[in-house]
Amino acid sequence: MKVTCLTFNPFQENTYVLHDDTKECVVIDPGCYEKQEREELKNYIEENGLKVVRLLNTHCHIDHILGNKFVADTYKVGLEIHREDEQTLRAVPTYAPSYGFQMYEEVLPSAYLKEGDVVTFGNTELQVLFTPGHAPGHVVFYNGPEKICIGGDVLFQNSIGRTDLPGGNFDILITSIKSKLFAMPDDVTVYPGHGPETTIGHERNKNPFLR
Repeated sequence: MKVTCLTFNPFQENTYVLHDDTKECVVIDPGCYEKQEREELKNYIEENGLKVVRLLNTHCHIDHILGNKFVADTYKVGLEIHREDEQTLRAVPTYAPSYGFQMYEEVLPSAYLKEGDVVTFGNTELQVLFTPGHAPGHVVFYNGPEKICIGGDVLFQNSIGRTDLPGGNFDILITSIKSKLFAMPDDVTVYPGHGPETTIGHERNKNPFLR
């Protein structure tokens, strides 16, 4: 499986495209808002001959969902989120203009993810793990055989997700990290929603919030 990161919008949000040798792919957390950002995502998909078959959100804060409607409409795929984050998603139109996103277009989920689900595309499977704390319905996507975790805003290099937004809870976030992510092997690569990738082992041993 190939993991490609495209960084979009003023929040420097990491959008991920995952595909395997079948050329089927999933788009996770499309943050593309400006026309050139949407073109960058579309061009990458076209240049690599990919077929988008799933649209997934780790959670529904504005920076992670700005491109949801573009992806849904362009590739005729439904949005999949955890049910506990639907309220987070539905709140976005009320505050998007105050963040400068006057042209935000809403798309609501067509399916819901839950703990233990397996997302499939091509020959690849991603396990869904429920990891609240940063957002009430946050999930991460884990592929054990290839040691890859698409982590959203749960765990960053030497940091953790903020918990001062509506629905955030510091103690719940720490529990999510220690019970779900730290159950993974040390050599699993974590691809976060912002900033550089890291590993479970590095964060287990060096992260000041988790020692």
